[in-house]
Amino acid sequence: MGYKAVTAEEAVKVIKSGDRVHLSSVAVTPHALIRAMIERGRNKEIEDVTIQHIHTEGPAPYAEAEFEGVFQLESFFVGGNVRKATQAGYADYIPVFLSETQKLIREGYLKVNVAMVQVSPPDKHGYVSLGTSVDASLAAIQNADTVIAQVNKNVPRAWGDAQLPISEIDMFVEHDEQLYIHHNAPLSDIEKAIGHNVAELVEDGACLQMGIGGIPNAVLAELGNHKDLGIHTEMFSDGLLPLIDKGVVTGKRKQIDKGKIVASFLMGSQDLYDFIDDNPMVAMMDVKHTNSVDIIRKNDKVTAINSALAVDITGQVCADSIGCTHYSGVGGQIDFIRGAGHSKGGKPIIAMPSITSKGLSKISPTLIEGSGVVTTRSNMHWLVTEHGKVNLYGKSLQERARLIISIAHPDHREALEEAAHKRYGSHFHFVSQKRAKK
Repeated sequence: MGYKAVTAEEAVKVIKSGDRVHLSSVAVTPHALIRAMIERGRNKEIEDVTIQHIHTEGPAPYAEAEFEGVFQLESFFVGGNVRKATQAGYADYIPVFLSETQKLIREGYLKVNVAMVQVSPPDKHGYVSLGTSVDASLAAIQNADTVIAQVNKNVPRAWGDAQLPISEIDMFVEHDEQLYIHHNAPLSDIEKAIGHNVAELVEDGACLQMGIGGIPNAVLAELGNHKDLGIHTEMFSDGLLPLIDKGVVTGKRKQIDKGKIVASFLMGSQDLYDFIDDNPMVAMMDVKHTNSVDIIRKNDKVTAINSALAVDITGQVCADSIGCTHYSGVGGQIDFIRGAGHSKGGKPIIAMPSITSKGLSKISPTLIEGSGVVTTRSNMHWLVTEHGKVNLYGKSLQERARLIISIAHPDHREALEEAAHKRYGSHFHFVSQKRAKK
């Protein structure tokens, strides 16, 4: 079944001044359409156009200072390509749980005039695929006034909610280009130690949620001898592939989506994209499904592994900012911390190095003024560093301080203990991790 294609320049003429434009995210960022839109802005044909997306990869000129008054970015997550512009105030951020990004669109809080996405070529039944990113883009497609699709033969034909009839699309632009490729850096000794500590918490039959980066990859590298792991996550990357090949990931013990690897977006190598292509084992789903606490909790032993920028001695987790400087976003952390907390046998885990690359402690008496609390102290369960792991759930403030200090970097424990003494009084006594476990 066919369609009539137009040029990118012709397609983006539907964008009017004052419109809100949604972009598909991560590896399938529709750069051909973005470039054509930028030219309209540069030629003064449009102004006051709001751009929204979760996060994109590659150039993001719409966020730069030169387009102030022409384009205004309001992202749901601050990626590296727009971080400086956001911190400078030329771009902005909407604080929202990843699970509710689609709700903002579906319930009309954010009116989408134009959705620009990237899709695979249609199959013989007239269906295209959103490939590596369903996220909130499906909601945008279903609610936009106009949908423009960049058709790219390199977009894998993913299953699940990624399947879309061509009748849902108004304009097609044919443009093939390589999807964004992410290469994993070698694991550091600290990441390996954290990975080992987290892996000790993962039981056979657990249902995993993890992200991308050194710590998730270090955890996955330690799970080669586990059995019947399941995957229900917002995203995954190449670190999962060896476990699938070895038969460690089967999904047999999942209570819902049994046997399926469930995710909403992914990013990695060409091998990863080839793996999901026409693979019924992988269900790429709307964030309404992947990140819903009510859905997550239906699986037993949900083990959610998330990271942080800083944690204070009461267990408050900052994961989106450094003081008043915005760094990333809420993302799906609290969706999965809550979901795992409600899961039978679930384990919500925050895992992070005890110090920064400059040797500063990431565990502090209080969070830096202006820091955002993503996971509250009452949501906290497991905290893991390279120096150990502690369970804070059900622990008092003073006991939490003792436990958290016990896995801080040794060079900083004395200062943290002094701060705890000042906060809780002279009766506060730090005890070793070994004694604290008893």
